[in-house]
Amino acid sequence: MKHFLTSAFVLVITLQSCVKDQMTPIPDLDYELKELLSEVSPNRKSDFFITPNRDDLNNIPQDPKNPLTVSKVELGNLLFYETGIAKDALNEEGIGTYSCATCHIPEAGFKPGKAQGIADGGVGFGIFGEERVRNINYAEEQMDVQGARPLSMINVAYAENSMWNGSFGSTATNAGQEHLWEQDEAFHGNLEGFHGLEAQNFEGMKIHRLFIDKSIAEELGYTELFDASFPEYEGDIRYSNTTAALALSAYIRTIFPNEAPFQKWLKGDHFAMSTDEKKGAILFFDKAGCINCHKSPGLSSLEYHALGVKDMYQQPSFGTSAEDKRNLGRGGYTQLAEDNYKFKVPQLYNLSDTPFYFHGASYTDLEELVKYFNDAIPENPNVPDEQISPLFKPLNLTDEEIDQLTLFLERSLRDPSLERYYPDHIFSGNCFPNADFQSRMDLGCN
Repeated sequence: MKHFLTSAFVLVITLQSCVKDQMTPIPDLDYELKELLSEVSPNRKSDFFITPNRDDLNNIPQDPKNPLTVSKVELGNLLFYETGIAKDALNEEGIGTYSCATCHIPEAGFKPGKAQGIADGGVGFGIFGEERVRNINYAEEQMDVQGARPLSMINVAYAENSMWNGSFGSTATNAGQEHLWEQDEAFHGNLEGFHGLEAQNFEGMKIHRLFIDKSIAEELGYTELFDASFPEYEGDIRYSNTTAALALSAYIRTIFPNEAPFQKWLKGDHFAMSTDEKKGAILFFDKAGCINCHKSPGLSSLEYHALGVKDMYQQPSFGTSAEDKRNLGRGGYTQLAEDNYKFKVPQLYNLSDTPFYFHGASYTDLEELVKYFNDAIPENPNVPDEQISPLFKPLNLTDEEIDQLTLFLERSLRDPSLERYYPDHIFSGNCFPNADFQSRMDLGCN
């Protein structure tokens, strides 16, 4: 009996030791990563890469012309999902059936669940937007469909110029480009001195067939929130697409991946990432050179690079073609040949929520994307070699290192609870984010 108890005790201690070994951080690895982050950050501190909490409004990057307030963020949160402002649909059956969140779904990393987003002219939802398809009563040219892979709404507070070509926003890389904005009324926000997100949403309300005025605000129950959010605006403009765009921008600026393992690790939880994830992070910030482009706290930057990837029209898609100027990236906006085929460096959190990567959604596997960068062989014959970024060169990663880097991107940078950004309800009482018949069935709405 004594021998049995002794053996059992040894077994328990052994099991406990194994568990402890698996959970105990490796101090040298944590130290190496922290030191590396300090070396590559502008302020020489690893905490540079910590993103703000959503309610820490004072520390969230914002447009001075659109200061963040609690009421404005609350209004924007509701309007982002509000199908009741889908008033300008081309066909009557589309009215009140879509919202901003139709194409920027939290569970999909605030992107569409498919390669392209379809707002007006689409039906269905699935689980996270992957089953949205063309409404057969809409001709292709009538659809509000995005001809480039929609960018995520995560971390856009760091994007002073928005869109793949960086065309919206009057500051940063667009400073002094009034001659371009005067040619196109879509850039009136730039001419008025707004940052990218605000300027883009002024145009986005119109492009995506959304509309609100005082009567609609009263009908849906939003007048008090508009009053609280925009006391400086008088008359009808207080309840308008202009203020709605500012509220939407305020809300979107608060979307951060604070629950991602890498964010938790940065805040001191060394159990948040596995050994291989930490090795992948070290590769990201060192040998693989990802930090050379993805250098903001949101792992994005206001730089534009040509990587030679395919465009959206080069696969089955809607609303685009070989003549689409979006294929030219930055050059399609600046009208400068040296900017052709260059696209803005996007943020990298929650990449693994949807399997579509690059502006043309030409890759559908995250490991294959890493291998594309590792091999550095351009795939699009339309992109001249002289336009390819000098930073796009072979990384010489081993198979094990590719796995580790992929793991860091896939797991460490994934916030698993973005559904917290949904409101409990919207004031119209409609189904959201979509309210067409098939979406209501998919979403379980009454």
